[in-house]
Amino acid sequence: MTGTQSQIEWAEQIKPRVDAEFGRVAQAFRDVASRQQMAKQAATLAVIGILEEKRIEELAHDEAGYYIKHWQELNDQVRLMIAQDPRYQALQAQRG
Repeated sequence: MTGTQSQIEWAEQIKPRVDAEFGRVAQAFRDVASRQQMAKQAATLAVIGILEEKRIEELAHDEAGYYIKHWQELNDQVRLMIAQDPRYQALQAQRG
């Protein structure tokens, strides 16, 4: 990871929380999917796929400052990231 030593230490504390937040949101979607009928379940599983791609992208950042700037406070970043994804928007449009 790149940055000053203190930035790296700070980012190394933040990064596992980011991963856990993605895991928490993914589990919520899995819980919903387990109660859905096949047609709706397929869409929910597609959202989980989008979520996992976003997790990989976010955790691949190598700049400590990125985590400090974007993830220091966990709010609704994961939800917003998914909502802004064109694939998610297309799934929502199909639902009507």
